[in-house]
Amino acid sequence: MLRLILLLMAVALAVAYRNPHYAAGRSTMVHLFEWKWVDIAAECERFLGFNGFGGVLISPPNENLVIRSRNRPWFERYEAISYRLITRSGNEDQFTSMVRRCNNVGVRIYVDTVINHMTQTWGPTETFGTGGGTVHENTWLYPSVPYRREHFNFPCVIQPSDYDCCPERVRTCQLNNKRDLNQSSAHVRFEIVGYMNRLINLGVAGFRIYSAKHMWPHDLRYIYDNLHDLNTEYGFPAGARPYIYQEVIDNGNEAVSRNEYTPLAPVAEFTFGMELSRAFLGRTQLRWLRNWGPQWNLLPSDIAHVFIDNHENQRGYGTGGDILTYKQARQYRAATAFMLAHPYGQVQVMSSYAFNDTEAGPPQNSNNYIISPSINPDNSCGNGWVCEHRWPQIFPMVAFRNVAANQGVDNWWDNGSNQIAFSRGHFAFIAFNNDGWNLNQTLQTGLFPGRYCDVISGSRSGNSCTGKTIIVGNDGRAHISIADDELDMMLAIHRGPQSIH
Repeated sequence: MLRLILLLMAVALAVAYRNPHYAAGRSTMVHLFEWKWVDIAAECERFLGFNGFGGVLISPPNENLVIRSRNRPWFERYEAISYRLITRSGNEDQFTSMVRRCNNVGVRIYVDTVINHMTQTWGPTETFGTGGGTVHENTWLYPSVPYRREHFNFPCVIQPSDYDCCPERVRTCQLNNKRDLNQSSAHVRFEIVGYMNRLINLGVAGFRIYSAKHMWPHDLRYIYDNLHDLNTEYGFPAGARPYIYQEVIDNGNEAVSRNEYTPLAPVAEFTFGMELSRAFLGRTQLRWLRNWGPQWNLLPSDIAHVFIDNHENQRGYGTGGDILTYKQARQYRAATAFMLAHPYGQVQVMSSYAFNDTEAGPPQNSNNYIISPSINPDNSCGNGWVCEHRWPQIFPMVAFRNVAANQGVDNWWDNGSNQIAFSRGHFAFIAFNNDGWNLNQTLQTGLFPGRYCDVISGSRSGNSCTGKTIIVGNDGRAHISIADDELDMMLAIHRGPQSIH
């Protein structure tokens, strides 16, 4: 009986970590990669809240090593020195203000969390952190935590062959020479749980667990189960557990499987972005997406955190194969639209800065301070920021997803090739044309009769559309036309106020 009770408690906790606790009527997380806290707060208030986004994934907020010898690369954020809240993105006061301001407009904050390791050795000139902390690497001393030698695993280094044979090495040796913490240590657990609970107390809604694959599931279970409930001061219901999703890159047949982590909390589903990228690049046919989901060897929808690209695989790290990024804009917009239109998974939109060098950090001035995104008259970003979440073909699809919430995929149509369409119940409809010829079809949209604005080519303006107008007849059917040479290969309508008129 006791064993059964413990099992039921474990199942209940695992389910609890699956809820992102978005404000009512919202969905979709956006990763504002390397943004400053003051800029995220402003973006919540001027754009994200107004356009129905549910939350923001932020870069790690804890103190990291300053790597001047590489011109402050993006990955220095993952070279942890302490758990003090001070980075190039801002200090603790700015972090606290950001969380409160975003929550006030219904946008939750999720923290990219570095708890597998501390910084690696970068040489005698790289010993200071973003908060003025120091690292004594030769003695394994991190005084700002504090951690000492006994808090780390034996200093072996993970080799590529280890991923095929040796789960103990994957979880106890050093990833890219970073000092690997022993999460079974009582002191390490105390420091990690304390850091994450401090963030919860400040109003965050959850966490991305960076390098979860490199930690033992039983250690992560202990950490998760000792976290506080979300802070009701920020509008979370009593007893709400933090949303957690775990980075477990599983390319199949590896020594460490994503299935070892799904009983704990959702897992980042990297296969999702690879397969959709292949489809919209023309490597496979769109018609095959009819059974999109677990039949593609994807995780069950309720434990899958999904994206087209993230800050690592858009730079070629982590997973092989084709990954669409902002650099293939037409196909990228279409793949993102499909992700947001389809009900599978908890979705995350990437928001990038432009780069050619895969190590390059965010836009910065001569003093290495991050430059804020500028907002252009057309709502796009400047100062080197791409801001895909502001693209006029992407943010309207967040509203599409909100309107279509809890509706299944209906009225699937395809031409046997790369023209497809489907509805989300009676609430929304989308069509794609990735063939080399025009799409001209009368299709069942599932929608009620009326005049709808295509939110991809324009928007509603009073009683007319700035883009295409789609007329749905009494039978729910409409003529759908997408030329093969149009700016975008998709068309989308829904019952929200931005679309119907």
